[in-house]
Amino acid sequence: MPAAWLLKNLFATLLLPPANGLLLLALAGLFRRRRWAAGLATVGALLLLIQSLPPVAGWLTGTLEERAGPALADPGAAEAIVILGGGLTDAAEYSGGVTLNPRSLARARYGAVLARRYSLPVLVSGGVPVNARRSEAEVIGEALENEFGIEVRWRENRSLDTADNAALSAELLREAGIQRIILVTQAFHMPRARRLFTETGLEVTPAPTELGQRSIWPEHFLDWLPQINALHATHYALHEWLGIAWLDLQALLHRARSDS
Repeated sequence: MPAAWLLKNLFATLLLPPANGLLLLALAGLFRRRRWAAGLATVGALLLLIQSLPPVAGWLTGTLEERAGPALADPGAAEAIVILGGGLTDAAEYSGGVTLNPRSLARARYGAVLARRYSLPVLVSGGVPVNARRSEAEVIGEALENEFGIEVRWRENRSLDTADNAALSAELLREAGIQRIILVTQAFHMPRARRLFTETGLEVTPAPTELGQRSIWPEHFLDWLPQINALHATHYALHEWLGIAWLDLQALLHRARSDS
């Protein structure tokens, strides 16, 4: 895999939970004789606690869902449906030893609903994850055809991230003369994904799935306690905001170079 991709993901991992809090705790332990070590350890512990609270996870996810748009009601003039891969999981009971993880399954299922509803051709996009032997596009395509009865016309199987999803999918679609698409992914992922696909010149109609599932303010007192699911949701929400900030920085640098 490209060194730049590895460095980008390493840097992002250190900024995201749980690594961000654990890193502060590790530094506090390493420099435990310094005066500021106790304060750094406290910040690290509080950071992990806050990121594990369902209200925090719900708020962060909700800020992304507000940008995702409402549930799809009108396909407009869309000519194809693009379903983004969201990862695979090991499963020896399936062919090839892998199957769709919950994110990919949700996207595939909703994409199948839309393909059946609007009778549009389907493109699935996703390369080979780390330590996997099969691409997301291959596994999702098999699930759509064998389990949902939906024909897959294109399989984009070289992408490593969402930017690749957009660029490589756009190449396949342009070769087929397609300009307008319905884009299927989780609501929290939609703002960044839509932006990247739009930047390729495609006209994008967003079709977010799992919309509104994590932005509900908890009412039961148990939902105010730290939970691993909340930490998981916080991780993905912060990952998306970090990605959006990176796109904003790239756009700013591009404008600065253009003006100079």
